[in-house]
Amino acid sequence: MTRPAIPAPLKAMVTPAEDSFSDYKRVEKKALELLAALQATSPKKVDIELALLVAIFELHRGSIPPDTVGAIVQGHLKTLLSYYAAKTRRLDDPR
Repeated sequence: MTRPAIPAPLKAMVTPAEDSFSDYKRVEKKALELLAALQATSPKKVDIELALLVAIFELHRGSIPPDTVGAIVQGHLKTLLSYYAAKTRRLDDPR
């Protein structure tokens, strides 16, 4: 009589949250590469900022209304603002 094989544990068991974060980090890396390419194209930060915002609206075109895209962007900005504020010393801080 043969016994059913017991599967060996996976080397890298990741949770859905870890997998999702890993996906995000890959996309973030590509976005930073894109930023470098944009900086090589134009020295004007405002041009780059607007182009990136246009890309976000284009990402959602036809699937959700523009005001919803704006609300999503504002929500992400709130999250990122607190993250970057905690990491960055204020320019007017004499320390």
